[in-house]
Amino acid sequence: MALVRCLTEMGMGVDVHGRDYTRAACRAVSDAIRHSSIGFFRLLDRSVDEMHVEVNIGIPNPAAVDTAIVAAELPHGQVTVTVVAGGLEVPDDQGSDAMVIANAAVLVSFDDGKGAAV
Repeated sequence: MALVRCLTEMGMGVDVHGRDYTRAACRAVSDAIRHSSIGFFRLLDRSVDEMHVEVNIGIPNPAAVDTAIVAAELPHGQVTVTVVAGGLEVPDDQGSDAMVIANAAVLVSFDDGKGAAV
């Protein structure tokens, strides 16, 4: 099986108060897919459940992100979420809170249907 990337979307999400890294990540994914309506899968004679959706999140504290909650932002496909160090954390004036900014790349691929090379 060889996956062929068919769509790449980028997004940014922010949690303004409370340092909720998962919320910022979810907002970044939502931003990435908000303006997409994927219809080409019908042209490929595939169903939406055959999509392979790879979500890459850049955020200051990757360990603080619940990847299952982020994956639930995607309504279809086989979703994998990878979280790496990135994004930005902007402390408030008192240093007691911060804005958390996450970046997301959502990649949609399909199996090319050619099977494994022999």
